[in-house]
Amino acid sequence: MAARRAPRNRTISYRLTQSRRRASAERYLASHAKLHPPTARTGKSHNPDPNTDTKPLQPIRWSHWLLSYGAFFADDLLRLREVIKRVNRCPLGCGAVAGNAFHIDRHAMAQELGFDGLLPNSMAAVADRVFILETMQWGSTLMMNISRWSEDLIIYSSSEFGFVRLADAYTTGSSLMPQKKNSDSLELLRGKAGRAFGQMAGLMMSIKGIPSTYNKDLQESVEPMLAHVKTLKDSLLIAARVLATLTTFPQKMAAALTPDMLATDLAEYLVRKGLPFRETHHISGRVVALAEKEDVPMDQLSLAQLQGVDGRFGADVLGVFDYERSVEMKDAAGGTSKRAVEEQIQNLQRMIGKGAEVQNVA
Repeated sequence: MAARRAPRNRTISYRLTQSRRRASAERYLASHAKLHPPTARTGKSHNPDPNTDTKPLQPIRWSHWLLSYGAFFADDLLRLREVIKRVNRCPLGCGAVAGNAFHIDRHAMAQELGFDGLLPNSMAAVADRVFILETMQWGSTLMMNISRWSEDLIIYSSSEFGFVRLADAYTTGSSLMPQKKNSDSLELLRGKAGRAFGQMAGLMMSIKGIPSTYNKDLQESVEPMLAHVKTLKDSLLIAARVLATLTTFPQKMAAALTPDMLATDLAEYLVRKGLPFRETHHISGRVVALAEKEDVPMDQLSLAQLQGVDGRFGADVLGVFDYERSVEMKDAAGGTSKRAVEEQIQNLQRMIGKGAEVQNVA
């Protein structure tokens, strides 16, 4: 059975190049991820206004938001390390298609070159570009997380929120409006994610229809591979610098808090009195509706008005309307209390390698 041969040494060159670039990307990602725990430690106890579909939800700590993306990036780092172990296999000694006739020691060559193992079949070795695809699939997931992180900061830095301000080095002014300050660094990171997705999908389309062993179509793997990894490294470098130079405005975060964000706490108050949540959810909803009808914040409703909705509200219900109490009640693993945040910081540091020590969690 005849098969097309691969250009000599090209596959081994690709793999060695890709191995070096993955190791470099791992260092950049670890550096970016390590910024999140110490930044969270110095985030203070002011609560931003997290949103789903731009609607206010519940109060959390700024550090909790930071750690949410720290967790994403730490997972990306773990995935990269798994990819490295899985694809770092040596094709050398497979020949053009049928293998090597001189009884060479492929294991020794692989070890000397720094590979973790061998590709077990010579035809598969010359045809394989999955080591590039897996890297690009991982990179696309990373860029998706960077894009979402960027979008959050774009929103939080807008005049409508004003929770954060980017350093001047990572913004530009408007050519027409002197007062405008554009978060160009974050917008470009968000845009680069689309390029990374396209590189990965484009290579999959090039490979999907070719027959076994080597085909010239596989040359299409080189350009997107190099461009993809460079995009990742540049994006991680910019993201790390944006985070390291970010200014936060705790007073604006605190000012954005509204009593209706404690509606779930109100429902949980009744749960602690033995009522099922499916019932307390409706009761709390009626309190929200009453506040809207009276055109007052929920915490300005009197005890008599609350008891008019449900007689099981006691005098201590007014203590529910306390943002610090609300976040401290979320003390289970992964929550937003001080203790839970500190636990997440420690877990994250173990995942990515211990970061800089910064005291005074809040």
